[in-house]
Amino acid sequence: MAKTSPFSFLQDVRNEASKVTWPSRRETLITTGLVLLMVVVSSLFFFFTDTIIRWSLGLILGAR
Repeated sequence: MAKTSPFSFLQDVRNEASKVTWPSRRETLITTGLVLLMVVVSSLFFFFTDTIIRWSLGLILGAR
């Protein structure tokens, strides 16, 4: 395996980084908003599911 000098390695890294298509600010904000929305929806789903299961088990086991 051929060894690469640190300078050559950094040039290769820079060349590869220039090929990356970075998201725009708008795309980043939209994606962030969707992730936060899904976190809220998931949190509410699991909260209500947990509440219903707790209530059901309370009825079945006779505890309050």
